[in-house]
Amino acid sequence: TLALIFFLLYLSSRSLVEVLIIMGTLPLSFIGGVWLLYWLNYNISVAVGVGFIALAGVAVETGMVLLNYLNSALKAKQALANNEKRQLTQEDMVSVIKQGALYRVRPIMMAVSATFAGLLPVMLIQGTGSEVMRRIAAPMVGGLITATILTLVVIPAIYYLWKRRLITLE
Repeated sequence: TLALIFFLLYLSSRSLVEVLIIMGTLPLSFIGGVWLLYWLNYNISVAVGVGFIALAGVAVETGMVLLNYLNSALKAKQALANNEKRQLTQEDMVSVIKQGALYRVRPIMMAVSATFAGLLPVMLIQGTGSEVMRRIAAPMVGGLITATILTLVVIPAIYYLWKRRLITLE
């Protein structure tokens, strides 16, 4: 599954560095799922594996969307700097990171909230099939918490460090 995600991300972005940034956030998002499994005293099973696969899809989606917005903000700032016949400055890069990340906070929070709202009832139900469904939902619920925080913090920081080295800054 991870190899397929890697391949599809590369086809989408055509940038190995961007794919590595997004794939690097997957272990960080899995931490929340592992913590919740530990807290609920669930063992690893096929259902838990399915939950982690679904978590990987959601984490990759939010990371890819954030990177697209960061790239768009950088292109706009580069065009502005080129029109002013100057190079990008350190302040420009910080502005790009803030603009790109802040524009994605609400959409990312909406997507995560909708997923969360759908999964919390699954975590609380009782009855036939609830044991399996809880084990599918648990990694996603725990992982969404860490994935959201880390996507909004780690990806912009790594993006800044990466682009700072690629662009000549004054």
